[in-house]
Amino acid sequence: MSDNAALFHPGIHAASTPDKAAYIIEPSGDVVTYRELEQLSNQFAHLLRDVGLKRGDHISFVLENHRLYFVLCWGAQRAGLYYTAISSRLGMEETVYIVNNSDSQVFIASNQKREVAAAIVADTPKVKLRLMIDGVIEGHESFEDKLAGYPNTPIADESEGTDMLYSSGTTGLPKGVLVPLPEGEFGTSDTIVPLVSMLYGGSNESVYLSPAPLYHAAPLRFCLAMQRMGATVVVMENFDAEAALALIERYKVTISQWVPTMFVRMFKLDESVRAEYDLSSHKTAIHAAAPCPKEVKQALIEWWGPIVNEYYAGSEGNGFVQCNSHDWLEHPGTVGKPLNAIVHICGDDGAELATNEPGTIYFESESRFEYHGDEEKTKSSRHPAHDSWSTLGDVGYVDADGFLYLTDRKAFMIITGGVNVYPQEAENRLIIHPKVMDAAVLGVPNDDFGEEVKAVVQPIDMADATPEFERELIAWCREVLADVKCPRSVDFRPELPRHPTGKLYKRLLKDEYWKAAGRAI
Repeated sequence: MSDNAALFHPGIHAASTPDKAAYIIEPSGDVVTYRELEQLSNQFAHLLRDVGLKRGDHISFVLENHRLYFVLCWGAQRAGLYYTAISSRLGMEETVYIVNNSDSQVFIASNQKREVAAAIVADTPKVKLRLMIDGVIEGHESFEDKLAGYPNTPIADESEGTDMLYSSGTTGLPKGVLVPLPEGEFGTSDTIVPLVSMLYGGSNESVYLSPAPLYHAAPLRFCLAMQRMGATVVVMENFDAEAALALIERYKVTISQWVPTMFVRMFKLDESVRAEYDLSSHKTAIHAAAPCPKEVKQALIEWWGPIVNEYYAGSEGNGFVQCNSHDWLEHPGTVGKPLNAIVHICGDDGAELATNEPGTIYFESESRFEYHGDEEKTKSSRHPAHDSWSTLGDVGYVDADGFLYLTDRKAFMIITGGVNVYPQEAENRLIIHPKVMDAAVLGVPNDDFGEEVKAVVQPIDMADATPEFERELIAWCREVLADVKCPRSVDFRPELPRHPTGKLYKRLLKDEYWKAAGRAI
């Protein structure tokens, strides 16, 4: 048995600070202490063993940001299993795909997701046990009742498990990211703990705000890392810009993690509202998941101070690029420098490109991953000549000082009249217009040019959705961008299909326009 000082898991803190809040769910106010988290996750681990699951087996679950979310994670984690947190926004078809593709033997859903849970029963034959939280429906047992019959002490054969999360499906079917199970005793393996500690000042005294859905890699993994260290995590059930500021003040939040769309929403608040809240406890703000418009980040640093940290990474865990406020102010727009990998920028032929020339971003690292059950997708993520180089499908470039900049996702590139256009520039311009809440830019069919640049905009007030406003937005883009990069037309929607984690389901929008034209992308 290792010395407890070398271990990081909730049980350590259940012994030393049992009544401390491991996490708080807001606005419901549900509090789960370290004692409760330890006992409930132990009971769940016993249940999993009783069902016959052994190290390396899979479970999956779908629920909102719920008080039992981390119980499921830690129960599976300490039982040495793979666990898949499924997006609560997915419908039946994609949920069926993930449950089957992940080889899940146990499936848990909340009562809020009962319709999806009921609909997938016939199409998920590998599942041997179905549990429901906050209620019960046909074919499912009560999670709470089932759990109550098991011991609240650790199972005899604890070992580290890990998540197997799926991509958000913004460019195609979700992909399950499979990494080798960690070796060693439960509590010894976690790569995020040292990152959170060294880069962001995380400790057992931290209060961490997580405003995003927990099924996404960054919120889930960072929350678990904070719990490994004995911090208190404050989880928002749903993001609200003003409520987030109020929570920082109320709980004296020290560390937080965001996506750029959340910053945009906060800046759409009246300045007097933003000034109401005491944010003096707030020492570190982290953001990732999508590029942040330069103007938004500059304004954020002016508001919050030089506490803003950005990173670029993926669920795949193949590389981590970090940038603090100081480096960003000296290199505006950068996502930073790699910490645990070497970055290579390559052309379509695989050859490395010169400084400042955009191409596919590859990470060279010892980390290994595969897309579960999909050899082709795994192969396509590797460099044609270097198996240890892998890509997330993003395009970017490195400057003379070694700082990485993101251009866009390769799949989102628009080819109009033979010119490659990356829509992120126009999106970043549109999003800072004072009357715009959200924006997407994509390529739609054009008989002469193959594709043309189209903007789909969510105005703050749909009363502004007029031809005059369309012309205003096109002119707004042309003030700073080359004409070829600017939208030729603008459509207005009351809401865009943006994932709460900040990613835009651009595939859904593209499909709509291309199918309407009777053509395939």
